[in-house]
Amino acid sequence: MSEEKGLQTTSQMLIYQAEDGQTKIEVQLQDETVWLTQKHMAELFQTTVPNINLHLKNIFEEGELEPRTTIKDSLTVQIEGGRQVKRTKKFYSLDAIISVGYRIKSHVATRFRQWATRHIKEFIIKGFVVDDERLKNPDLPFDYFDELLRRIQDIRTSEKRFYRKITDIYATSIDYDPTLDISINFFKTVQNKMHWAITGQTAAEIISDRANHSKPNMGLTSWRGPKVRKQDVVVAKNYLGAVTK
Repeated sequence: MSEEKGLQTTSQMLIYQAEDGQTKIEVQLQDETVWLTQKHMAELFQTTVPNINLHLKNIFEEGELEPRTTIKDSLTVQIEGGRQVKRTKKFYSLDAIISVGYRIKSHVATRFRQWATRHIKEFIIKGFVVDDERLKNPDLPFDYFDELLRRIQDIRTSEKRFYRKITDIYATSIDYDPTLDISINFFKTVQNKMHWAITGQTAAEIISDRANHSKPNMGLTSWRGPKVRKQDVVVAKNYLGAVTK
């Protein structure tokens, strides 16, 4: 029986079981992150509590993480000698758990680093990492499938992705040459038709209608780079805003 303080809103408990089937750890889930005590981290990485404490101390002293954002206190009530005793336990967030995993020297920690490296490598090469099985079988309190769909939809409808598809189709032409005037004019025409389909105006009309020196950033809603440049103000799409439903 436990009474929680600091880890009470939208918190849930899960039992983590290692691949060997032996290590079982009670995991605290709250605010879309995992929280473990030093004892649980020691069990997870198969090391000692003093070793975990030493690494956490170094992590905070080196400024890798901030204690105030990675530590939360939980007041628990447990039975000791036939009486109820209140104890305050410190729980550490997933950021702290991962940081410790990169410092611990143990077989389990090594496997953790190998797993993390594979995923980081995939992210660097492909630009994304997806846990297919987790998305197919959502059995955790936090399900991000809908968010994934929204992000994919946003990527698919991005202008560069759209024109890449057109380029792929046009490139199947036997005499396709992206440097020819006919190819350049083709893409300009397609872009203009897209502007017309969305706004009822050509690119030139959009710029003429929306460019306004009295508005912030000349009325631009987007531009490349941290600051507006001269070439940004002559691009029609930079004046278009997001469609709200």
